[in-house]
Amino acid sequence: MNVISIQSQVAFGHVGNSAAVFPMQMHGIDVVAVPTTLLSNRPGYPTLRGRVLETELVADLLRGIEERGAVDSAQMVLSGYLGSAGNAEVVGDFVARAKAKNPALRYCCDPVLGDRDRGLFVRNDIPPLVRDHLCPLADIITPNHFEFEWLCDTKVTTSDQAIAAARALMARGPSTVVITSAELSDTPSGEIETLAIERNDAWRVRTPKLPISPNGTGDLFAALFVAARLRGADTPAALGHAASAIFAVLERTAISGTEEMRIVESAEGLANPKRKFEARRAD
Repeated sequence: MNVISIQSQVAFGHVGNSAAVFPMQMHGIDVVAVPTTLLSNRPGYPTLRGRVLETELVADLLRGIEERGAVDSAQMVLSGYLGSAGNAEVVGDFVARAKAKNPALRYCCDPVLGDRDRGLFVRNDIPPLVRDHLCPLADIITPNHFEFEWLCDTKVTTSDQAIAAARALMARGPSTVVITSAELSDTPSGEIETLAIERNDAWRVRTPKLPISPNGTGDLFAALFVAARLRGADTPAALGHAASAIFAVLERTAISGTEEMRIVESAEGLANPKRKFEARRAD
């Protein structure tokens, strides 16, 4: 099983590929990791070194892995934080080429655009490209609640609204829409949930809401969901596994009191979480 993962990379901490690669490897997946940034750490610390990679360099790296046969052997392309509009265009062009060459290849787009606490945190020219260029190429998209509302240009407060908006979004391309960090009108206090919606079915899974909010949880979730799907899980089983595994990581992180997720310490819980949360039908 092979995944091409195109997203940010940091030397310190766990976001982007630095959050996604190890969990997929723990599921027996070989990952070709292509960076869109090389940073010392995520934003939010007193200092930040490194830079968003030049579009020409990202394009060159993608051409290089094509030359090594990565497209032929991959089952999935996963993209996350892109850093620039140019990188978004290059990734879209790469995915289109890759799917033409390998029709069985699937594409999971994690549209890293913002969150409810900060709003959009990427450059203004990136979100329209993600919505209009990348999402139509995708088989799976994994926005958080805020990003989902932005992509759909509508507020979503109920599961019925989420399902209707997701199915309208599917008319533009993706066949599976996963909404993470969802807080709906009927979400119990102290819980948070994730919904997975397809054309004829919808599911939701709830987990306790822990008193932490580390960066990179969306990157980790997308990696876990992709890993489960590639290992043969159907959508509700993949949803339940990803929610259970990320809860195991966040629970250990909360106990440790650190800002960064304790992904490596949670290795066993990534592949086989002790506490399992089951996805239930939402429609």
